[in-house]
Amino acid sequence: MAASETVIRSYYDAFNAGDVEGMLALLTEDVLHDINQGAREVGKAAFRAFLLRMAAHYREELRDIVVMSGEGGRRAASEFIVHGTYLATDAGLPEARGQTYVLPAGAFFDLRDGLIARVSNYYNLADWIAQVGD
Repeated sequence: MAASETVIRSYYDAFNAGDVEGMLALLTEDVLHDINQGAREVGKAAFRAFLLRMAAHYREELRDIVVMSGEGGRRAASEFIVHGTYLATDAGLPEARGQTYVLPAGAFFDLRDGLIARVSNYYNLADWIAQVGD
């Protein structure tokens, strides 16, 4: 397995364990985070705040994770299935009532010096809203 794939799998292992600090340890200080259908955030502090906000609103486990890396290991991609529970209403989204959802998703990564320098997450927001928006 390529070194980049090992880093990405470690990142997802930390995610599934709810280990925010473990995830952050795999990021560069100036990490770029492209939020699905949102803005780009820069840096570990912004990423930490994002993860803590997400944990307050969602409980998620990623399954069936596939990781692919480009030649040289500088770029990688992943595809996975999110199994989640919507815990608390997130601003601008439907009201949370403990709804569960199963959602295909993916991410793209840039790596630098063995760490993740960019994470771009993608999923179908309309599908998620349809699942939780009863």
